[in-house]
Amino acid sequence: MDAVDNYSFESTDTAGKTITCKAAVAWGPGEPLVIQDVRVAPTQKMEVRLKILFTSICHTDLSAWKGENEAQRAYPRILGHEAAGIVESVGEGVEDITKGDHVIPIFQGECGNCTCCKNQKTNLCQKFGVNPLKSVMLNDGKTRFSTKDGSPIFHFLNTSTFSEYTVIDSACVVKIDSDAPLEKMSLLSCGVSTGVGAAWNVADVQPGSSVAIFGLGAVGLAVAEGARVRGASKIIGVDINPSKFAKGKAVGITEFINPKDLEVPVHEKIGALTLGGVDYSFECAGNLEVLREAFLSTHMGWGLTVLLGIHPSPMLLPLHPMELFNGRQIIGSIFGGFKGKTQLPKFAQQCMCGTLNLDEFISHELPFDKINEAFQLLVDGKSLRCLLQL
Repeated sequence: MDAVDNYSFESTDTAGKTITCKAAVAWGPGEPLVIQDVRVAPTQKMEVRLKILFTSICHTDLSAWKGENEAQRAYPRILGHEAAGIVESVGEGVEDITKGDHVIPIFQGECGNCTCCKNQKTNLCQKFGVNPLKSVMLNDGKTRFSTKDGSPIFHFLNTSTFSEYTVIDSACVVKIDSDAPLEKMSLLSCGVSTGVGAAWNVADVQPGSSVAIFGLGAVGLAVAEGARVRGASKIIGVDINPSKFAKGKAVGITEFINPKDLEVPVHEKIGALTLGGVDYSFECAGNLEVLREAFLSTHMGWGLTVLLGIHPSPMLLPLHPMELFNGRQIIGSIFGGFKGKTQLPKFAQQCMCGTLNLDEFISHELPFDKINEAFQLLVDGKSLRCLLQL
């Protein structure tokens, strides 16, 4: 991959004008994305237009592409939410970001003014929190994308990064160090921040503690990396795909369990390995049976389960209220508990200093026009993150 220094924004006079560029458009559930020309309108108040340089595919994109939740379907739509790029122009009122800045878009925004943003106990934002039903811009309820004939193309998760240019609310754009390698920083838009943050900010994993991670995709492996950095002494990875184990070992997983190889429930196996259960478990699979096993795998009295997997509605927690009296706790986490605008720049600096090994998370690299191949790699369970260069 070329060094990020090779990517600089050429001086243009496109600010305030409509840009025509290439984008990968989803026209229906499960249909191959179409690389086509789209029109990207200028920014409005408190909006930023980015030139996307790198983007990758997350399971959330995969679920939206498949249309698994009918209520969230909106077509045509530009998916994508994990990326990095350079600011092309900013709208009225944007003061913390300027043209040429190196940035990462975030699906979980931070307006800085709502009651949630002002409360240090949460990273939620009442105005720009993640909302899979949202498909238009907040300012005017319209899209900034359109086909060549003017028909609207819908937005996705505040970001829509499967496009050479995109327009995003400034609350969902984070400025990072211009020396940071953008191809790696793109991972902070979702997967790595979600996993590492769950270990650091939400669970607050302590040195010498024990951890079990259910589901060893990019998020699960990021949890392992975060737990490793925090000094966890035992990190157990649980997955039905044994090909994940080699990658897991590289990010600090000390033991592996394949449920298919067991004659007892996973939580019983973990209990035997840890004298009663782990201190922390992380559910990264989006499966209720797995969630219950994760919950029961923690130690009675103090075990904490962090929910990271995306679960289909209207499924309910597979727990009886009385089970909570055994002292086990369960909590959900969005974007790893990071307040994006205020905390992510420091996290990016930590990554630049080598605190985390981001190289392990990029399993494939392809040009943008091979995006359908990248989706198939994820469908087949062959990739963690396939980095697409625009």
